[in-house]
Amino acid sequence: MPHVFEYAVLRAVPRQDRGEFMNVGVLLYCAPQDFLRCKTQVIDDRLRALDPEIDLDLLHDSLRLWCGACDGSTTAQVKTTSLGQRFRWLTAPRSTLLQTSPTHTGFTEDPAGELDRLWQALVL
Repeated sequence: MPHVFEYAVLRAVPRQDRGEFMNVGVLLYCAPQDFLRCKTQVIDDRLRALDPEIDLDLLHDSLRLWCGACDGSTTAQVKTTSLGQRFRWLTAPRSTLLQTSPTHTGFTEDPAGELDRLWQALVL
């Protein structure tokens, strides 16, 4: 039986003033399945084309922290919140190097497979 899921695309935004971004990952939350995960891939050279001075170490560290918040591998206090609260916190609007798209919804029987499908379609 299909379950409702929500997802958002992770975007690297090297320079806020230019509004350019590159998709670097996907967050997917499926409450009925207690599923919250992210999948990422950064192509450093493409981001340097947008901004040669981008702090790629900061971006990679931020992505590791976000994915850790999703799968619970982080030691940060966010680990004590519910998966829904974490998803809402991660997808809240912000003006930083790492941002999310608006959230979208769908139906799936396989959240992990859906995450992989979205990652391939929207990031790769």
